[in-house]
Amino acid sequence: MKRNWELDELIDHFTLMPDELKLIQTKRGDTKLGFAVLFKFFQYEARFPYHKNEIPKSLIHYLAKQLFLNPDVFEQYDWTGRTISYHRTEIRNYFGFREVEKQDIDEMVDWLCKSVLYHNHELNFVEDQVYKRFRELGIEPPALDRMERLIHSAVNSYEQRFFNATYNKLSKPTLAKLDSLIESIADMEDTTEENSPTDSLSFNELKWTGRFRYSL
Repeated sequence: MKRNWELDELIDHFTLMPDELKLIQTKRGDTKLGFAVLFKFFQYEARFPYHKNEIPKSLIHYLAKQLFLNPDVFEQYDWTGRTISYHRTEIRNYFGFREVEKQDIDEMVDWLCKSVLYHNHELNFVEDQVYKRFRELGIEPPALDRMERLIHSAVNSYEQRFFNATYNKLSKPTLAKLDSLIESIADMEDTTEENSPTDSLSFNELKWTGRFRYSL
C-alpha cells in the first residue's frame, strides 16, 4: 500500500459504511481501531498488512476520526495474539475469502506458467498478476517470503518447460549437428585457453554450467 494519501482518496476508499460501522461497534473499545484498520486495509488490498509499519498513518488517523477515537490507541493493538487472529478470520469470512493452501500455491505456479510468464517475466508485473489472481479467487495471498518463493518457482518451472519443449521439437539430425558444433567450438577454445583472460567464462565452462542448470 502506498504511503501518502490525499483526503479525497481517503474518503473514496476508506470511509466506513453503516454496515461496517455496525460490525466494528461490536468490538471492545481498545480493539475497535485495530479491527477497523485491518478491515479497510483488507478491503482495499485483498490481504492483511505484513507489519504495523506498512499501514499509512493517514489511514489510521482517518479511521480513528470516524470512530471518535485517539489514533494512538492503535499502538496498543496486539499484533500477535488471539484477538488479531480472530479478527482476521472474521474479516476473511465477511469478504468471502479463505486462507491459502498448498494446492493453491501449486495451481498458481501452473497458472503463471501458462498465462503470464509467456508474455512477461518482469518481477513487479508478475507479482501484481499473482495478487490480482488471488483476489479473483477469493484467497488470501501467502506471506511475503512465501510469495517470493512462489514466483521464483514459477519462473524456474516455466524455463524448464520451455527448454524441454524446445528440445523435443528438434530433430535427431539437428541435435547431432548442434553437438558437433559445440564440441568443435570447445576444441578450438582449448587451443587458445592460455591466452584468455583469467576472469572470463569459457564456452566449455558455459556449456557445462548450462547443463548443470538444466538438470536442476
